[in-house]
Amino acid sequence: MKEIILSADGDSVLYLVPDEVADNLKEYCLKFCSDWLWNSPNAKKYRVDNGVCYSEADFIDYLNTYVFPDYKSKMIKNLGWTDLGENLPEDYKDYPYFNF
Repeated sequence: MKEIILSADGDSVLYLVPDEVADNLKEYCLKFCSDWLWNSPNAKKYRVDNGVCYSEADFIDYLNTYVFPDYKSKMIKNLGWTDLGENLPEDYKDYPYFNF
């Protein structure tokens, strides 16, 4: 398990996820928001008014339920507003980051 940082146009949040996700974060995030949310019957609750409504926590739920049910990803710490990752604390500058 590795640490990553996610945001959804809000606070940046540190999560612990499977290595495979951390090493390929962009691909997993894009599959979630560009494919799964729009096409999976399991994502119906996120579809509203010709769009989708979700947060980074919903991505973590997706990982835990549908992709890696044996490796539970979890939130570690809210880092607060970081201007979409531009102002991350120095200790987190090199962490994989994705903004939804």
